[in-house]
Amino acid sequence: MTQSVVKKSFPSPYDTTAPKGAEGWQDLYPYNLVFQDNLREKEDEKFWFCDSQHWPNVFKPFEVIGVEFASRCLGAYNTRHYIIPPANGIDFRIHNGYNYFSPVAVSPELIGDRVPHFMERAGYYFQNWTTLLENWKKKVLANIEEMDAINFEVLPDMVSMDDITGGVGMDPSVKMFEDYDRLIQLAYRNWEHHFEFLNLGYVAYLDFFGFCKEAFPGIPDLAIAKMVTGVDSVLFRPDDELKHLAELAVKLDLTAIFAAKTSAAGVLGSLAGTTAGAQWIAAWETAQEPWFNYTSGNGFYGTDVYWRDSLDLPMGYIQDYVVRAARGEQLHRPKDALIVERDRIVGEYSEILEGEALETFQGKLGLARVVYPYVEDHNFYIEHWTMGVFWRKIRQLSHLLHNEGFWENADDILYLSRDEVRPVLFDYANAWGVGTDPIGPTYWPKEIARRTAIVTALETARPAPAFNTPPEVISEPFTLMLWGITTEQVQQWLGVDGGDDTLLKGMAASGGVVEGLARVITHASQLSELQQGEILVATVTAPSWGPVFGKIVATVTDIGGMMSHAAIVCREYGLPAVTGTGKASTVIKTGMKLRVDGTQGTVKILD
Repeated sequence: MTQSVVKKSFPSPYDTTAPKGAEGWQDLYPYNLVFQDNLREKEDEKFWFCDSQHWPNVFKPFEVIGVEFASRCLGAYNTRHYIIPPANGIDFRIHNGYNYFSPVAVSPELIGDRVPHFMERAGYYFQNWTTLLENWKKKVLANIEEMDAINFEVLPDMVSMDDITGGVGMDPSVKMFEDYDRLIQLAYRNWEHHFEFLNLGYVAYLDFFGFCKEAFPGIPDLAIAKMVTGVDSVLFRPDDELKHLAELAVKLDLTAIFAAKTSAAGVLGSLAGTTAGAQWIAAWETAQEPWFNYTSGNGFYGTDVYWRDSLDLPMGYIQDYVVRAARGEQLHRPKDALIVERDRIVGEYSEILEGEALETFQGKLGLARVVYPYVEDHNFYIEHWTMGVFWRKIRQLSHLLHNEGFWENADDILYLSRDEVRPVLFDYANAWGVGTDPIGPTYWPKEIARRTAIVTALETARPAPAFNTPPEVISEPFTLMLWGITTEQVQQWLGVDGGDDTLLKGMAASGGVVEGLARVITHASQLSELQQGEILVATVTAPSWGPVFGKIVATVTDIGGMMSHAAIVCREYGLPAVTGTGKASTVIKTGMKLRVDGTQGTVKILD
């Protein structure tokens, strides 16, 4: 198809206005995260793209903590820890409530000087991967345990007599201040650990990818990705636990109870009092820790719902699995078939090489397979478990202050920045200590109402896909692999004429061809609407959507590359997937018939 570019540049963020009612939105976020007028010339020289893969929703003020911690730590590991030769960090700004990234490249003349540093530092980690990763897990779990031990309590009517006789000389406000600060510090520590291995996992795969592209001209990206499939990732464990529980229910002849489709409390009530029911409940309770520290979202938002806090979510998935297991369906990922296909592909390409080239191929493949599981594993420990504990403690503090009259709704703390919460705590403790009324209840309800109205207004508009002039050729490896933002994709965003409006192109992320009806999902709360045999179409999928993959026959997303979570998970579940289409969720409507070709990276609207 011949394409002629209509535009060469996206609009400037400075020329992109806010939706009506969202005026003044910049005040909700830190000064360094919004585009400043005095820096326009400098900022307009950069190409910015919207990262709706990780942050698909408008930020409430407190929620920017996720993008701040993640982006800063990612950059530091590239730039200061491992000295990755071609890539520094990724600059970020919030515009109209959404996050935008601009990768910071290394000047070509400086790349050579970085190589020996990278080889020494990354080499040490690659050579000691297993030992260092075991130590990583201990560090991360220790931080989670300390976070979980934090408990925010109402200040008492009087200091306990034990504190008097013990000569403590402090009141509980000290602990409240310290616990809040420590909670932030511990979350930050685990975000530091998040990138200790992640960037190296990408680097090892990209190195293997680059070798294959050079050694095997014309090799499809998907063929390379298949060479590292069939992994045992911790991220799949929560879904596997639900499948095992469903199979146990069938084995214990409890199918009828689950088929009734009652709430978790209803199911557990029906199971109680019987030997088989008690056995199943014991298995259910065992599975919860740690595997129910899992959200249907992605962990970046304070309103994400976690399985452990809403047991109807995992129970609903189990009920669906029980029906399928009772019919004799295979619930688990086709891991054996994936490994057979993986080994077949590796064998065919290995026959092309010999000598040193073959040894290099085998070495790079071996390293990629060793480090590849971490690319998904970290999600469970950080985005899900760490952030689940973090948001639960923040909500606990919010509820306490809500009960003390500081704001009208239980979770309104999310409309404050993390730095605004400290003065609120002092206001509360000061009034308690002096014996007067705090000032916050006369200030925050009105201010939170103003901010809520702004956030609500921002949510009425979809984010612009990008800002400013893109490079002629997008070659930055992380942008290509993780976000799926290619030169062709950017040209599609800019708009081309002479195209086929019924044909969408994206990344050939997971092979196979299938036809079916579309189900457009824009939020995790809609997942229950998915019907058996439908094609999931979404802005982006979360790794935690695994339990619905047994229903669907293919996945299509707006954003995401070969190493995105959607791509990796679909390959492991053996589902066709096309990622990085740019606009599928807006062009496709629920009920449309589609043909998804995950091998060619195309989506055809058939009606």
